[in-house]
Amino acid sequence: MLMNTSPACSVVTDYTRDGWTAADRSRDWCSELESGKILLFDGVPFDLPSEDRDFLLSQKQAASRFHKNISYRPEKNILRGIANDSPDRERMQQVMGRYSREVVNFVMRFLAPYARDFKLDYASFRPLEEKSRDLVLHKRNDLLHVDAFPTRPTRGARILRVFTNINPIVDRVWTTGEPFHVMAPGLARPAGLPHFANPSLAQRFVFATQRAGHVIGLPFPNRSRYDRFMLHFHDWLKENSNFQQNSPKVRTDFSPGCSWLVYTDGVPHAVLSGQYVLEQTFIIPQRALVAPERSPLQVLETIANTSLAS
Repeated sequence: MLMNTSPACSVVTDYTRDGWTAADRSRDWCSELESGKILLFDGVPFDLPSEDRDFLLSQKQAASRFHKNISYRPEKNILRGIANDSPDRERMQQVMGRYSREVVNFVMRFLAPYARDFKLDYASFRPLEEKSRDLVLHKRNDLLHVDAFPTRPTRGARILRVFTNINPIVDRVWTTGEPFHVMAPGLARPAGLPHFANPSLAQRFVFATQRAGHVIGLPFPNRSRYDRFMLHFHDWLKENSNFQQNSPKVRTDFSPGCSWLVYTDGVPHAVLSGQYVLEQTFIIPQRALVAPERSPLQVLETIANTSLAS
């Protein structure tokens, strides 16, 4: 049984590895996700072999070899964050590849409206204890924030993440804030949305130059106005002590062995403690959403009264 059912979560009980007990439920769960709910499973709703878990947990003796996370790019089978000469590297690549494939198959069944359109992004293994990590402010995970990717602009597509706490004895503890469509109307303008929505002529020239560089293969991310604001908003929320201290928030303890799904671009979240979690990211385009009006892109466009996806 789930040890701590948070009001931030909806517990999924009508889905098994064989599929839905009711065929129309997939769209309902997509809607809950897009409205800011965390979908919680009491267990792992896909195959995760015990030998793979044991291998990942054994890495605690080799913490110095790891970066913040071990990342895996499924579409190119590229592993980062573990030394090239590590005896565990090949096994880690196999484990992460197997994990990613299982999550993809699960999401295609569980969230069927997304199955044809999602873009597969990175997977990660996070072996370090989150509590009391010594990080610069903008990289701190224990401060409420919404996700945005500096090197992988989404241009308004949403960031969906699937997590599994593989720690056998310790909870992973989050706090979450009000969903984006509730929080942003009071904060987006003070955070500078009008400036990003209507850039100056000089800024537009810089952005056009960057886009041209991207087209010819230079390492410039092809960011939209939405991407630029969301990167700024990520940092602004972490810097804003009033938001951190006084905004409504809920604590959720994710028990050992449980899994959860959440749109991390739309749910302000902070990780207070926990060690050993697996994660797979999906990028969900606007055309696949069942409630696109709740997406950060459309919420911000309504506030700014202009298109932000270009």
